[in-house]
Amino acid sequence: MVVILVPLFIGLGLWQLDRAEQKRTLAASLEMRSTLPELPLGVHLTDAGELEFRRVIAAGRFLGDKTVVIENRKHRGKRGFHVITPLLMESGQIVLVNRGWIPGEGKQMTMPDTPDSNTDLSIRGEVRIPQPPALGLDLKISPKEVMPHWPYLTLENFSDWSGLEILPFQILQAADDSSGFMRRWPLPKGNDAMHTGYAVQWFAFALIVMLIWLRLSIHKTDTTSIEV
Repeated sequence: MVVILVPLFIGLGLWQLDRAEQKRTLAASLEMRSTLPELPLGVHLTDAGELEFRRVIAAGRFLGDKTVVIENRKHRGKRGFHVITPLLMESGQIVLVNRGWIPGEGKQMTMPDTPDSNTDLSIRGEVRIPQPPALGLDLKISPKEVMPHWPYLTLENFSDWSGLEILPFQILQAADDSSGFMRRWPLPKGNDAMHTGYAVQWFAFALIVMLIWLRLSIHKTDTTSIEV
């Protein structure tokens, strides 16, 4: 049991230390990228991971007929939707824009007045890479469905539904960009203290196992000496 448990606990502790280092790296990256000037999309496009959390600006026109709404998004305790619309940029590339939150429940919602496909726009916001939940549901993707309601967004699902070739990230539109939508985007948490605490616990478990083993070994040695 000692041979199994001690390496296991030490390994888990080292894994938590690695997670803490990742969080510190993320926090440093967020702080650094928040100070950078807005990056014009379509001019400078690098790896999506290098662009994530950067403030960007994109010029183009919305493809309103390819809008998707994401259900059960909350704002100040109220249920509603996030509205996702692709933007056809002047470069010919297409990027998804999360335009923000609107109130509604079920299939009932009031969509704000939106620019048509002939309106030239300049969209500002932050780059994020949407991730599915840990336990993702199988979405029923129907290309004929108009403005589908999905529980979450993935780039693959959107591409399958729309038939569009999109960039590997989305833009969270800036809060002061336009009216009609509520926008309060949470920042990723770079809290490394939690993982450091977990690492200390795992190392403590390994130490406890070793102390128990030493105590039992000494007790066994003492008993053997008495019997002799």
